[in-house]
Amino acid sequence: MSAGPRIIWRTSSRSQNTNCVEIGELETAIAMRDSKDRQGPVLIFARDRWIDFVASAKAGEFDLN
Repeated sequence: MSAGPRIIWRTSSRSQNTNCVEIGELETAIAMRDSKDRQGPVLIFARDRWIDFVASAKAGEFDLN
C-alpha cells in the first residue's frame, strides 16, 4: 500500500509557536493540518476553492469586528 504523496508542510512566517495550521501543496489541491497534531487528520481543499478563501480572508470578509 502506498503512503501517498510526500507533502512539504509550511506554516505562516508570522507564527510564533505551534498553535497554528500547516499548509502543503498537492498537484491539484491544498492540504491543511493542525501543527499540534501532525499525525492527525488532514483537510484537502480544491486549489480554486482555497484561492477564493484566501482572497476573502485578505479582504476582511471573516473579520469579527
